[in-house]
Amino acid sequence: MKLWPDQKPYYSANQYFREIFGEKTYKISLDIGCTCPTRDGTKGTGGCTFCSSRGSGDFAIAGPLSIPEKINEAIRMVASKTVSDKYIAYLQSFSNTYGPVEQLVPVYEEILADGRIVGLSIGTRPDCLEDEMIKELSRLSESKPIWVELGLQTIHQKTADLFHRGYELPVFENAVARLNKAGIQVIVHLIVGLMGETYDDFMATVEYTANQPVSGVKLSMLHILKDSLLYKEYQEKPFPLLDEETYVKWVAEAITRLPQEMVVHRVTGDGNRENLAAPKWTINKRHVLNRLHSYMIKHGMYQGQNYK
Repeated sequence: MKLWPDQKPYYSANQYFREIFGEKTYKISLDIGCTCPTRDGTKGTGGCTFCSSRGSGDFAIAGPLSIPEKINEAIRMVASKTVSDKYIAYLQSFSNTYGPVEQLVPVYEEILADGRIVGLSIGTRPDCLEDEMIKELSRLSESKPIWVELGLQTIHQKTADLFHRGYELPVFENAVARLNKAGIQVIVHLIVGLMGETYDDFMATVEYTANQPVSGVKLSMLHILKDSLLYKEYQEKPFPLLDEETYVKWVAEAITRLPQEMVVHRVTGDGNRENLAAPKWTINKRHVLNRLHSYMIKHGMYQGQNYK
């Protein structure tokens, strides 16, 4: 049995950021007004079917505020949780490298210029990363850490077509290769319990990710959000969702198949309570985390144990 210094059986984001910045560091979520090629008609409309109307950035600070105002508001929202004055800006809503490089890069620069911001994590798609954009991100990373978060979700094209991902696996691999060459760290998003996927399907995605040159992974249960396309599909033709016990078992096993140096940035997600149709058990994020940790420790499970 292996435990990391923060007493978790995996390499958590909390541990990782403490090693980099010397203390607990919170992410603050910002919306900088981007969209996606699956929303603006380039590759479709409505976005990925599981995505909310806010590009799954329901807690991001948006609206007609300046960048400094958004940062101040985001920090105010988490101020009660931390005594630190170090924050990572997370561009969460939609695809935040989708747009003219000459317009987006100054936004990144303005965010990074704030002394309280110690790093920048950019949520985007692998088909929204021009060479010029990667070049600029590499330049900016010389001053402060930058991570690019890619929504892969699954390696199975049949499933990806169901939720209208809009790109195939080689596009992801190409983007990861170019980001690596530029020295940019990559975090991969995976969804647990996608429609029609089995345990073996999910583990195949996990093992694929484990052997990619990426620095971190985020795991989250499939949420049925009331303002998503998937909600309408679910109402018309309901499909089975994982219960909490099954989710914990799947995620625990998935973690054992990841290399020990890969940071596990998230093991569960919590959607907006008012917008979440199912599964309701995901609302209590702390309870899910505690169950996962207890399950892994009880069964002697830890990250890297079954990594191939």
